[in-house]
Amino acid sequence: MFTRLFRLGAACVAACHLTAAAASAAGPEFTVTELGQGSPVLLVVGGIQGDEPGGFSAAALLATRYRFSQGTLRIVPNLNFPAIIQRSRGPHGDMNRKFAALSPKDPEYATVRRIQALITEPDVDLILNLHDGSGFYRPTRESATRNPDRWGQSVIIDQTECPGLRFGQLEELAIGVASDANRHVLEADHVLHVKNTRTGEGDAEMAKSLTWFALNHGKAAFGLEVSKDFGVAKRAYYHLNMIESFLNRTGVRFERDFPLTPEGITRALGSDVYVGFVNNRVVLPLDNARPLQAGSLPLPRGAENAIDSSMPIVAVTSRKNLLQVHYGNNTVTAFRPDWLDTDDGIDSVRVEVDGQPREVRFGDMLHAAKSFRVDPIPGYRVNAIGADKGRDESNITLRRRDFMPRYSVDKAGTTFRVEVYKDTLYAGTFMVRFGAPSVSVTTPLPPTLPAVRGKESTLGW
Repeated sequence: MFTRLFRLGAACVAACHLTAAAASAAGPEFTVTELGQGSPVLLVVGGIQGDEPGGFSAAALLATRYRFSQGTLRIVPNLNFPAIIQRSRGPHGDMNRKFAALSPKDPEYATVRRIQALITEPDVDLILNLHDGSGFYRPTRESATRNPDRWGQSVIIDQTECPGLRFGQLEELAIGVASDANRHVLEADHVLHVKNTRTGEGDAEMAKSLTWFALNHGKAAFGLEVSKDFGVAKRAYYHLNMIESFLNRTGVRFERDFPLTPEGITRALGSDVYVGFVNNRVVLPLDNARPLQAGSLPLPRGAENAIDSSMPIVAVTSRKNLLQVHYGNNTVTAFRPDWLDTDDGIDSVRVEVDGQPREVRFGDMLHAAKSFRVDPIPGYRVNAIGADKGRDESNITLRRRDFMPRYSVDKAGTTFRVEVYKDTLYAGTFMVRFGAPSVSVTTPLPPTLPAVRGKESTLGW
């Protein structure tokens, strides 16, 4: 059997394509995914600080694994994409301190102005800014990590209310959201509280933030903070619990396709993650990918600047003679590009898989229990990477033992590239994965996640 790697709807693919974001001087730009229709309109922002993977992971799931039947979600999962890749608070300073005044010479000037324009769109009703914060916020001091100066496990408001705004009863709504989320805490000590920064009473730092900018432009805005004491799945779990409470309380109707548990989130973040080039004629799966791909991948020049992906927090950057693929702050794999001109004369090939004929499109993942054979293609040749059976490897039955393991795409040595050429022109690639496709919910948790451990700021908000 075979499966098509790309399963997203057209609207989401278009949004992900903007990640194109391979490597301009300023780094990848943020993307916007819009889902649903009608009122209310909520803007959800993740990744304003790159060392806070819970926020950008939750936003990425919201953009890819949720559907909305009432209300509109505009989702920016990767606001500060360079900071996400570097796992830093910000390569050019803290972006969440640039919303009051900013020099046009600041490297992030265009990014801040662009998100400000989204915030001030007339139809936007409410903004959620997702953060991971240090420790556990408590209204009174309990310990060094649980006190009023900490930020984790809190719903942040800048003031009690904003009369005249839709959803302007900030404290009332925040208390309701915290109460909803607290019914789903994994341990009693994870309880959430509402933290009012009282920004307008003289907090100069908070007056530079995204939410204060939003409030001063007539938009209800909240910060959501989960504790950095948790791993990425638990962080995303608490973020999504708070987000879903906001959705329910503002009248947004939704559904998701995974269970809202840390395990369900781990599978949702780690399954079917890939990056596509050349209009998806070559698709590289990222689950359990080798850190460095053997050989080179054929690409036309500029292909790294127009990528598609299943997740909007995937980006490609260049370093020396390699292209690096990032999933959040996890540099998943790298490869050496072989810059070639392309041929688009064919989109698919005929393949006999375990004795059964199949039409396989470029970009597909083909599952072969035992063997496969590509039918001859007039004017074209087949190169099964790692098989070494001649210049044209069509019309040859190939088994897993015919491939050198070091040429596999994945660490398990099960997945290999099959490339098609017309003379020296590159036509496309499909993947072959040996062994039955895994569909059991009891399979091991995926090893590829959008975050790796590293230093995180102890600051909040």
